[in-house]
Amino acid sequence: MAWAPEDRAAPGAGDGSTLEVLRALASGPRGLTEAEAGDRLARHGENVFPGRRPASWPRRLARSLRDPFTAVLLCLGLVSATLTAWGTACVIAVLVAVSCLLRATGEHRADRSVAALRELVATTATVRRRPDRDAPPVTRELPVDALVPGDVVLLAPGDLVPADLRLLRATGLTVHEGALTGESTPVEKRARPDAGAGPADAGSDRSVLCLQGSSVVSGTGTGVVVATGRATVLSGALPAARRRTRRPAGPFERSVNGIAWTLIRFMLLTAPLVLIAGALVRGRGLEALPFAVAVAVALTPEMLPVIVTSALARGAALLARDGEVVVRRLPALHDLGAVDVLCVDKTGTLTEDRPVLVLCEDGDGRADPGVLHWAAVNALWTLHLAELPVPDALDEAVLDAGAAAGEEYEGVEALPCGPGRRLSTAVVRRPGDSRFALARTHLLVVKGAPEDVLERCALAPADRERLARRAAGLADEGLRVLAVARAERPAPGRPYGPADERELTFTGFLGLSDAPAPTAAAALADLTRHGVTVKVLTGDHPGTAARVCRELGLRPGTPVTADRLDALDEAELARLAARTTVFARCTPEHKARIVRALRAGGRTTGFLGDGVNDLAALHAADVGVCPRRGVDVARESADVVLASKDLTALDRAIVVGRRSTANIASYLRITLSSNLGNVIAMLVAGLMLPFLPMFPAQVLVQNLCFDAAQLALAFDRPAPGAGARPAVLRPRALLRFMTGFGLLNAAADLATFGVLVLAAGEDRFQAGWFTENLLTQAMVMMLLRSGRGRAPGPVRGAVAGLAVVGLLLPVSPVGAMLSMSPLPPLYYGLLGLVLGLYAACLAVARGRWASPRPR
Repeated sequence: MAWAPEDRAAPGAGDGSTLEVLRALASGPRGLTEAEAGDRLARHGENVFPGRRPASWPRRLARSLRDPFTAVLLCLGLVSATLTAWGTACVIAVLVAVSCLLRATGEHRADRSVAALRELVATTATVRRRPDRDAPPVTRELPVDALVPGDVVLLAPGDLVPADLRLLRATGLTVHEGALTGESTPVEKRARPDAGAGPADAGSDRSVLCLQGSSVVSGTGTGVVVATGRATVLSGALPAARRRTRRPAGPFERSVNGIAWTLIRFMLLTAPLVLIAGALVRGRGLEALPFAVAVAVALTPEMLPVIVTSALARGAALLARDGEVVVRRLPALHDLGAVDVLCVDKTGTLTEDRPVLVLCEDGDGRADPGVLHWAAVNALWTLHLAELPVPDALDEAVLDAGAAAGEEYEGVEALPCGPGRRLSTAVVRRPGDSRFALARTHLLVVKGAPEDVLERCALAPADRERLARRAAGLADEGLRVLAVARAERPAPGRPYGPADERELTFTGFLGLSDAPAPTAAAALADLTRHGVTVKVLTGDHPGTAARVCRELGLRPGTPVTADRLDALDEAELARLAARTTVFARCTPEHKARIVRALRAGGRTTGFLGDGVNDLAALHAADVGVCPRRGVDVARESADVVLASKDLTALDRAIVVGRRSTANIASYLRITLSSNLGNVIAMLVAGLMLPFLPMFPAQVLVQNLCFDAAQLALAFDRPAPGAGARPAVLRPRALLRFMTGFGLLNAAADLATFGVLVLAAGEDRFQAGWFTENLLTQAMVMMLLRSGRGRAPGPVRGAVAGLAVVGLLLPVSPVGAMLSMSPLPPLYYGLLGLVLGLYAACLAVARGRWASPRPR
């Protein structure tokens, strides 16, 4: 939506005088009329965050086809259709359709869940409008999405800034901009640009702007809306972050691509080998081509897209059902389980946006509750006498810690904080004080920035310097420091002013720190126990970050400030990032660079952040995580959204991701080893026997039965230790496993060949091998599954069904249609002996594989 000329003030809203801004917006201090607001709403659209437009179903399905295994299956389906093997082509088409539908459905549910989270954000603002041009202005609550450029908005403590505003008036206004900048300290705002700002930097003065996504901490203000919807700074941040950072391939994509290309090489080698061997040894020509294609299909884990999607969708549905986590992209659940380094922003994630009192001491550094008492007197009576709507965040912390302090006094007057004034004074008197003015005594209680308070105290220069050093030392430890002083004076008989704040007696210091999130300590302990290294990336002071880490049980080590990173190349930064826990004074680009350095060092990296300043890092990480209370752009950019306020939900999501990966790996180990064994046996049999060891239709039905049974592996219960360490699909480990167990499977098949030649004869060979294959595959499912102990019902049912089909299908009418004949009783006795020996070897091999290896 294009802006009208009179509303094109957002880019330079900090420029010029207030009158010039109002003229540019065709507005005024009394606000717009309802008719003007309606016209602008129709022209500019609603004031809503322009989130990612939900993808259509055809587009979701098309995106699902980009999976490499799905592409392999499609190629095999086309080859099968070309050879008129319609049965194979139809089965492959069904598998591809089911996989794409499951994945698209899971992503659709995730988008719906994220959309529901937007309903939890505040939806009203206090606006000044006029019914018509001659009517007086009326102040009322309006939906945030109804705001338009030129509206006059009133701000009070606790309000979320609903759009980008240029301030018209401000009284003691401080705003928390942590979601935009990462700074946890509130920022002072004023209605006019700084007096010292020159022409060159007048346009960049942010002190006159309140941006959407920030929140009012203290004071009041009135501002005119200069940008809404897509034009706000907050809405423009996500596309910019996406343009700056192209998301690299994650662990899931890298793993699946590696496995896919390994199997593609096997397939490209196996099919020609079957044709060449058949032509050279047995004189078979192109009539062996359908069998060669069937061998290639037998090597492919056809159900992998379905198994992967089912396992991940089941894990995502479990997390969503508990109301804890929304997985926006199904592969992100695997990536979350693979994370071994988690980078977190401090403000809003590890801490809440409110301070708590941690220290009160006198001038000699001794703990003194009296300092808190006098600070609470100041906070209480400043609040009452200055008629502030609510105390600012620091006063709230003082009052919470000071309980009922101050109620024993009577308030006289208050001098609150204001623009350029970093202290407040409460004047009180004791009850029962004399009614005669000359006999009255007043207490002045002063609280504020240490340097301002110390300047007004009656102190020797050496003492003032010593106390200033102590205040600086407390600040370096990560505390917000307030100084408290007081004086007892005769009543002056006139209003108090700043000139009376002199010759004070220094009382002591208060130290306040950001309140840790209630579950942050437990979450960090759980992550450490599960092998995840936590690193803190923050825009705050290094002392503040280190203190928070210590309070949460995380060893901060020596914090590194971001200015040191600028001199390092990528290799040096990767080494530094590996051994550093806390990075402070980070800009958004510093955070993203650290994340990329960790990934370059071979670590699977997640990032947990909630603000606009975290967007680049969220996009650069293997998996980006955002809490529910994060700004809209952060939630839109994240792969995983924590719908619960409980940070331990992240650890539970990691464990669920690892268990889903364990089920996927279990399927791959079972199907690849079994398929490889069958392919080796087919090659050997094709060279040794004067006939095909199994007809293409029989191979297809066998694969279909085995694939259908393996769907149950998505519902397996992995071993208790499956969630203890980071889990990732490793192509090399799978290749070693499939080679070892595939050779063992091939040995069982070759032993079966001998039994078949001895007991069944040539005309029953295919039926006997069909039965043996399904029975060995059922055995492999039970013995090589990732879970321990009793298998869950779906797995037991699938194994039993597979065995029943293997035994009964050859003697059924379907067996006759597939050219299979009933087997003699002697075969079953000898087959039982072969299967018993195979099971024993399989159990021994699995035990050796699962035993700890020396590092």
